[in-house]
Amino acid sequence: MRAAVFPVPEECEIAQREAPAPAEHEALVRVHACGVCGTDAHIYRGRFPARFPLIAGHEFAGVVEEVGSNVSVLQPGDRVAVDPNIYCGSCRPCRRGLTHLCRNLSAVGVTRDGGFATHCVVPARQCHTVTSEMPFEVAALAEPVACCVHGIDRAGIVSGDVVLLLGAGTIGLVLLQLARLQGAALTVVSELDPGKRELAKGLGATRVVDPAAEDLEQAVEDMSDGSGPDVVIECVGAGATAQQACDLAGEGGRVLLFGVAPEEAEITISPYRVYRNEIAITGSFTNPFTQSRALALLASGRLQIEGLISHRLPLDEVPRGIGLLESGEATKVVIETQECG
Repeated sequence: MRAAVFPVPEECEIAQREAPAPAEHEALVRVHACGVCGTDAHIYRGRFPARFPLIAGHEFAGVVEEVGSNVSVLQPGDRVAVDPNIYCGSCRPCRRGLTHLCRNLSAVGVTRDGGFATHCVVPARQCHTVTSEMPFEVAALAEPVACCVHGIDRAGIVSGDVVLLLGAGTIGLVLLQLARLQGAALTVVSELDPGKRELAKGLGATRVVDPAAEDLEQAVEDMSDGSGPDVVIECVGAGATAQQACDLAGEGGRVLLFGVAPEEAEITISPYRVYRNEIAITGSFTNPFTQSRALALLASGRLQIEGLISHRLPLDEVPRGIGLLESGEATKVVIETQECG
């Protein structure tokens, strides 16, 4: 097999290796498509805890080539999307049903080799079968969609809500669609990049705002009769926009901090304002039991994802894909691994 290996941070080598044999509860997947995520960029730059040397890539889909001796739920030839997040099942969060908060959480493409390769071995229970009608590049993005589904659950959007989304990258654009499906009456999207603003318009945003040229607070007040948004979703992953999200929430507002801000980032909150306006602030982490729901949405055609893919690159261009993502030039990059054999 061929693989894009990160031997150390900021280095990538295209290596030829023997395809790994699956253990008794594992499956060998021939990877066809793997999305490039912000986490992959953080791993590549050495800003995320990962095991080096590493084959990164945790958003992927492909075809089962071989299964272990104790696998009965899969067979060779099955098309699958992989849920990368592996929980222990024994710690207190797991036993309380909070498996995504597992104290021993591991992940394909982070703590074990992932999908930036022509083949990858994964626990069979992490594989979700998909139909032949679903393109591999769409199935590969089930994992980020599943994370967004969990986020929407946490945001508590109800029919008629005014929803403000800060950021219109892939995640913001998926959350926009999910908010509309949930019944949001008005959706306002704040985004610096003009191309992404156009994508948000095309996906049904009621109003898009360039925060560098317009007064976002005034725009939201105008849309909500001066009361502010019912739900604010932060999709950027920065302290400044997290602060903005909390500041802009209206009476009874819910704030979802979805973007991954730096660990050292801090914001200032008025306890009195939170108390007096009953503002709820919540986070959202990974995809607990939402992978199947994400795949059902993708299969239904009610969620547009293929149009968000701006770049399709071969395996040997993984570093370029990371650079495109970091620069903001790309909306979503997908690595097509089988182009490289």
